[in-house]
Amino acid sequence: MQVTVCRTEHFNAAHRLYNSAWSDEQNQQVFGACSNPNYHGHNYELTVRLRGAVDPETGYVYDMKDLSQLLKREILGIFDHRNLNLDVADFSHLNPTAENIAVVIWNRLRPHLAADLHLSVTLYETDRNFVEYHGQL
Repeated sequence: MQVTVCRTEHFNAAHRLYNSAWSDEQNQQVFGACSNPNYHGHNYELTVRLRGAVDPETGYVYDMKDLSQLLKREILGIFDHRNLNLDVADFSHLNPTAENIAVVIWNRLRPHLAADLHLSVTLYETDRNFVEYHGQL
């Protein structure tokens, strides 16, 4: 029996979409206002899903208190109220698009979870724009 448990968190962060190999004009053309040299921010909503077998002794797929602590340590404590381009090492050479942020979050969480748990990350950048990452195929 496989069950999916989910935890939603919230963080605020600034970023700039920018490719350093391109001119300012090309960045403006591709990324528009999201390439503002003074950055811009989002109120991100993050949902983490873990799918696995229910432990017959605890009744849990994963202890949600432990998941909350993991998210605080590995994601919220690093990303919340930060400039992703300037303050988060994961993005020192990686454009902090919603797609890349979701993959980074997945990669930061995966080593801390049992191999038999399937991890998925959904990241809402706005109410209407979101991305999902389920790991490599």
